[in-house]
Amino acid sequence: MPLERFRDRRDAGRRLAACLAHLRAERPVVLGLPRGGVPVAAEVAAALDAPLDVILVRKLGVPYQPELAMGAIGEDGVRVLNRELIARAGITDAEVARVEAAERVELERRARRFRADRPAAPLAGRTVVIVDDGLATGATARAAIQVARAHGAQRVVLAVPVAPPDTVGELETEADEVVVVLTPSHFYAIGEWYDDFSQTPDAEVIAALEEAHRRTGTVEEPHPGPPTMDAERGGQASPGSGASPVVHETVDDPEGPPSRPVTEVDAEVGVPAEDLLLPGHLHLPAGALGVVAFAHGSGSSRHSPRNRLVAARLHAAGLGTLLFDLLTPAEAADRRAVFDIPLLAARLEAATRWLAGPAGAGLPVGAFGASTGAAAALWASTAPASPIRAVVSRGGRPDLAAARLSRVRVPTLLIVGGADPVVLELNEEAARLLGGPHRLEVVPGAGHLFEEPGALETVAGLAADWFRRHLGGRPPVRPQAT
Repeated sequence: MPLERFRDRRDAGRRLAACLAHLRAERPVVLGLPRGGVPVAAEVAAALDAPLDVILVRKLGVPYQPELAMGAIGEDGVRVLNRELIARAGITDAEVARVEAAERVELERRARRFRADRPAAPLAGRTVVIVDDGLATGATARAAIQVARAHGAQRVVLAVPVAPPDTVGELETEADEVVVVLTPSHFYAIGEWYDDFSQTPDAEVIAALEEAHRRTGTVEEPHPGPPTMDAERGGQASPGSGASPVVHETVDDPEGPPSRPVTEVDAEVGVPAEDLLLPGHLHLPAGALGVVAFAHGSGSSRHSPRNRLVAARLHAAGLGTLLFDLLTPAEAADRRAVFDIPLLAARLEAATRWLAGPAGAGLPVGAFGASTGAAAALWASTAPASPIRAVVSRGGRPDLAAARLSRVRVPTLLIVGGADPVVLELNEEAARLLGGPHRLEVVPGAGHLFEEPGALETVAGLAADWFRRHLGGRPPVRPQAT
């Protein structure tokens, strides 16, 4: 049965509230992420007879790459920093302070705009329900969860009308509970699940907060919750005092890479390539062993549901991912550019060099390619001083990189569907030409797109095992060439 879309944010809030009835006895505080999350949160707060407030979060962007988050701030001096990323990027305390000062001005402006002279709802010792109108990457929600904990929340529930399953799975490790009405397997954007997803004006946010304030009045202070650890000072602090509960450091594992980031990175980024900034999404799990750049196939993009599924499996295996667009929208509409392997390879090479630096926390880099993207990955791996240490091809067209195959030296895994005879033959021929260690894996019964039940999950598992072996910091096991 098809999933029923939401009419608008109010309808989404009412349907979400029905899933949260079990929280009523906990007398929670409901916090909406402005602006779009507040109309949803207003319906939840009314149904739970709970106070409503906004939770204000501002991302701290790396000075020379603002799309990449090095931390986040909340009200009352709360600051959560990715110390590992800051150290690897060589960002000084003064630079962090300048970025924070600018973002705090905007945060305080929004607080005055939305609340006027009302104080923020106290969170210490409370169950806090954080509400947004949907999740895509979950980066803002993750920061909001951290800020709520830093304010002393005893329990944090994240509640949204719609989100992709992989994002929900990731955030279940951050919040005490995650409640979602719809988790569609094919997810492209939040707005596609609403009939009316028009922008929420400030006036609507203010009106919702004022109405909730008239209904509930002042939120009483509960007993203090347990103290939180102040990551900035390393000591104990009272709830709500601005202490950060996250300690950023690195883990040194003698059997793994020398410095793995503890703090997770999940951010929309701009990937520099030539004179372009290509849009992408970077995810580095805490303790990541390596990071994999995805090169999508013809007619696809960073939003590819197949690549997103594989990426989620890599995250679970302790590997980071970069999904980005190899081409601009105008180029993607030009079939000549779509099959221009040297161009695609040059873009991927630039992305992997960027990824091998501070942006990727200095982790070892791999490349995952599909269709034409596989040819680009193999080609890019032959560039002088390429950081690519391993390649996986899914239903790839390595024949399009035939001129470079004998120069490929990195461990390469070719995955082909057994019901895709033409591409299988092309990969068998490519395997005979590859100059480095490689393996050809055939997924029985699978077609070119691996749409059969369990086929893509098999691909994801093979890719995760390959990258863990060759990016995990141990000497690679060289498979026999086939």
